[in-house]
Amino acid sequence: MAHQDKALLPALDRLRARWRIIALACLIAVTLTLLVSLILTKQYTAISRILIEPPAGSDPRVSTAVSPIYLESLHSYELFAASDDLFLKAVEHFGLRQDSEPIDKLKKSVLKADMPRNTKILEIHATLPDPKKAHALALYIAEETVKLNQAVSREGDQELAASAEKQAAEVGARLQKIEQAFAQASTQEPIAQLEAEVESDQQLRSTLQRESLEFEVLAEHDRAEQYRRKLDSLQRSLAPKEKLLAARSARLEQLTSERTAAQAAAKAAENRLQEVRSALGSRGERLRIIDPGIVPERPSFPNIPLNVVAALFAALILSILYLVMEMSYVAERAESNRRSIRVASRHD
Repeated sequence: MAHQDKALLPALDRLRARWRIIALACLIAVTLTLLVSLILTKQYTAISRILIEPPAGSDPRVSTAVSPIYLESLHSYELFAASDDLFLKAVEHFGLRQDSEPIDKLKKSVLKADMPRNTKILEIHATLPDPKKAHALALYIAEETVKLNQAVSREGDQELAASAEKQAAEVGARLQKIEQAFAQASTQEPIAQLEAEVESDQQLRSTLQRESLEFEVLAEHDRAEQYRRKLDSLQRSLAPKEKLLAARSARLEQLTSERTAAQAAAKAAENRLQEVRSALGSRGERLRIIDPGIVPERPSFPNIPLNVVAALFAALILSILYLVMEMSYVAERAESNRRSIRVASRHD
């Protein structure tokens, strides 16, 4: 420990003796950094903020209990603000493109859209040499993002309404067709009169069967035979009527069932259409500019204080490291020379 202290103290003394080199290195680094920072074109960053609110028709309690998954899904609005089409419109509007600079490279250096963690706020950053133009660009992108969201929501509502209207029209047409078939069947294939005739013939058949049996019991075979012939004739004329009545009843029952189902479907389609129409404009998230931003007064690039401090710290570390390595090298050379002298003296 004592040996290390003895070796460290001379090294510190030598560093103190050469402080001018360290100071000169720091001065040169700070001066060059300051000059370069002053020469570089100043860039100003303006920020506009958009609040993303839940759909108007949603439960109010949802706005106070937002899940991380929902917040994560809101990052898709960053793509709205940073879309190539929207940025190209802004470039043409403000005349930002110079020469043949690629649009993607320009957008990367000028525009940034992001959402702070666990918030519903979309920040639009615009960086330009002109602070007023930077603020105008950030506000323009924010306004166009709001308009784009409204257009997308409106288009989605229109598609949904058109789909509901088409479904309601199809169901209504089907109901009308079934109603026509039902009315035609009721008019052209009546059941009431046929049913009355069948019922009357069935009663007559029962009477003939009963009287025929009575004459058989009384052994009046001739009379019984006459009733049987009447019964056979009645049965031959009744069978087609029963068959026709069964067919008409089945047809009417089927149409009634289809009519009831079609009426229920038409009512459901109409209710859905009314719901869709009443909810127009309230299904998607609502974007609202809450902070249009201000014209920046200080440049965001270059950051002169940060650059100067970084240069000073780097120069200090590198100069001390250089001096330590130099002193170590000199000490090793001196030790090597002393060893050589001792070896030579022993040979002498």
